[in-house]
Amino acid sequence: MNIQTTPIQGLLIVEPKVFGDDRGYFFESFSTAAWEAAVKREAAIRQDIPVFVQDNESLSKKGVVRGLHFQIPPFAQDKLVRVIRGEVLDVVVDLRRNSSTYGKHFSILLSGKNKKQFFIPKGFAHGFSVLEDDTVFVYKVSELYCPEAERSILFDDPELGIDWKVDTAVISDKDRRGVRFNDFITPF
Repeated sequence: MNIQTTPIQGLLIVEPKVFGDDRGYFFESFSTAAWEAAVKREAAIRQDIPVFVQDNESLSKKGVVRGLHFQIPPFAQDKLVRVIRGEVLDVVVDLRRNSSTYGKHFSILLSGKNKKQFFIPKGFAHGFSVLEDDTVFVYKVSELYCPEAERSILFDDPELGIDWKVDTAVISDKDRRGVRFNDFITPF
């Protein structure tokens, strides 16, 4: 796998080696050994190697925006996300108060075609907008879901200035109740 850094320290783009021919393609979507070796190469970014304990999957129609979600310590989660079918704009916001990029966001297109994966460490709010119907989004997490630790920042907070690339966002009631970024006190 090829690991690329981003302008925000800690975020990694993971590109698997895809082997294709006239029959289709094959790739390892995850290998513990390859993951550990790749993260060790990025030692300046992380001292620990996340261990994933749960896989999640969602199916969404075009225009859905999910996020910006995170869990607070001690239930904060590292995530490794990807798209199996369709396309999303994946977005994260840096919640690490001592980071030089605190409050900044980063986005990347993930799709079933490009097969890119995105590693999001603890200390980031995460969300995505769905750009194609019937998009299947999957992700690994390093901590189990804990409803009491879940938090949400408003996806459309003008302070963040995120262009979600959708005309009319389809949002859950829960996500409409997120807090504004400036009203949030970060535990990270």
